[in-house]
Amino acid sequence: MTDAPEKQTGLGPIDSVFRGIVKVCRVITGVALVAMTLLLGYQVFGRYVLNDTPTWVDPLSLLLVMLIAFLGAGIGVYENTHLSVVILRNIVSTRIRSVLVIMTDAFLAIFGGLMLWYGGQLTMFKWNSLIPLIQWPEGLRSLPLTICGGMILIFSLGHLTRHLLGRDTRVDSIE
Repeated sequence: MTDAPEKQTGLGPIDSVFRGIVKVCRVITGVALVAMTLLLGYQVFGRYVLNDTPTWVDPLSLLLVMLIAFLGAGIGVYENTHLSVVILRNIVSTRIRSVLVIMTDAFLAIFGGLMLWYGGQLTMFKWNSLIPLIQWPEGLRSLPLTICGGMILIFSLGHLTRHLLGRDTRVDSIE
């Protein structure tokens, strides 16, 4: 696993900003999960009790799923809980392990930057069309992708900087 995010230090006030971003994202994803649960409960109630299915619940629930998934992925990069294969890193020497960690953080930063860039373009392109049934901007579907890309970019750069300064407290796990 990892050390608790509160123990990640080495970048001074930037670490406080990162922890603040993660805390806000946790609240947003928690509220979104509760809201989605209530919405789907309302949909079932409407369908079987009222015999009148609220059609707007599905598109709204899909937006909430996107929000939960992508913000959760960004949090996972910060906390080093994202999916990774660490067996190779655990069997090589410390020097090679350090190179592999740097490569992983660099690739994640590039991937996050691409998500941010292309997600932003997609969000802007689709913003003026509306999602059927709820009449909200279609760009809201890709906005969580864009935000997640930004989070992956900055968190990966933070990890990379900590590692290069010798202040990386992350621990790999094969559990």
